[in-house]
Amino acid sequence: MFTRPSLILAATCILSTPIQAHEFWIQPEDYTVAPGDPLRAGFRNGEEFEGSSLSYISTRSTRLDMALGDGAVEPMPARLGDSPAIQMDAPAEEGLLILVHETADMRVTYTEREGRSAWERFSGFVEHKDLAGVLEAHDARGLSRDSIVEAYRRFAKALVAVGAGTGSDRDMGLRTEIVAGLNPYTDDLSGGLPVQVLLEGAPKPQAQIEMFERAPDGTVAITIHRADGEGRATLPVKAGHEYLLDSVAMLPLEPAGDLDPAWLSLWAALTFAVPGA
Repeated sequence: MFTRPSLILAATCILSTPIQAHEFWIQPEDYTVAPGDPLRAGFRNGEEFEGSSLSYISTRSTRLDMALGDGAVEPMPARLGDSPAIQMDAPAEEGLLILVHETADMRVTYTEREGRSAWERFSGFVEHKDLAGVLEAHDARGLSRDSIVEAYRRFAKALVAVGAGTGSDRDMGLRTEIVAGLNPYTDDLSGGLPVQVLLEGAPKPQAQIEMFERAPDGTVAITIHRADGEGRATLPVKAGHEYLLDSVAMLPLEPAGDLDPAWLSLWAALTFAVPGA
């Protein structure tokens, strides 16, 4: 069960500095569908809850699953080149449908660009995602500041209401993920939406959660929230709004050569909508 932490640190102002990283998320065309009706959802990559739609490419995906409530986890149908990437019929039964996508590892190399050094660009990302201790560990490991190679893997979830959408989100066994403690389609969220950030199957203490909130008029607000020692936070949400939650972890790697990654970032994303009043 989820409990409200006694204190949550939240930055409630819209971020004014440029975002260093591109988020990745699953964006359903409709967050509520009737049983058996077509369900379409895209893989999105971009900033500030806006991004390009990516086709389904099997070599870039290691997991594409779904689960209806507490039912069995099943693979989602997918065809090479599909855009949007998810195109299927919703289950014939009502319930909360959890969509899961895990990408393959990809790489980014930080080098000097547009007047900013590799170290400045890497530091900007690390500080924005609040990856405590990474910069100090980078220097302590004797790694170069002039060219920094990072591998990254995405773990995206989306919650879709099939019919009434009753049911609960749950741990889907991803290396990192965000689990909603209430159902955004059926539960009372007047006190906020409790969530928990997991890393390697365990709570991630003091996790930073970046929340992207899209209003009915299309405007997007971005706020930063801090989880407690059990990785839990309660987030303020509004009826009629769409949400993307993002949390990033960074793990060290041992590069065999200069072209090998020294770091692995793991990105958790959760998308859902809160029905209008």
